[in-house]
Amino acid sequence: MLGWKWLAGAGMMVVALGIGSALTGGTAAADEVVVYKSPYCGCCAKWVDHMRANGFSVAVREVEDVAPVKAAHGVAPSLESCHTAVVDGYVVEGHVPAGDVKRLLAERPRVRGLAVPGMPSGSPGMEGPTKDSYDVVAFDGVGRVSVFNRYPAR
Repeated sequence: MLGWKWLAGAGMMVVALGIGSALTGGTAAADEVVVYKSPYCGCCAKWVDHMRANGFSVAVREVEDVAPVKAAHGVAPSLESCHTAVVDGYVVEGHVPAGDVKRLLAERPRVRGLAVPGMPSGSPGMEGPTKDSYDVVAFDGVGRVSVFNRYPAR
């Protein structure tokens, strides 16, 4: 009985946060990216611009605390960045390049999503005079992580 009450409470939290449709598939178009971000984060807004410039329709959901969204979508703390997005049933955590999201949607691997942990310089939305090397990683629901793409330092 305790388990049922916990699940019902979690479901109410999902509805209260407005992320229920993202978790259940909702009615979003396959190429619509729903981004959950802080209203105070400029690099997240730049990532949204990057996605739009690469042909994605983007809906922005500004939230004061992105942590519950990350938890609801199974993003492990080691994979976290500043914003979390959902597109066609996949989670996209952080500054993942649009080309990798397009590849994810074309190949449809059996993963929960993609992540660029942290906020590496030179990733989309984090442009500047230098570019750190970074990996885009695929992750599943049971803790497995694998490299999806690599970006060298510049």
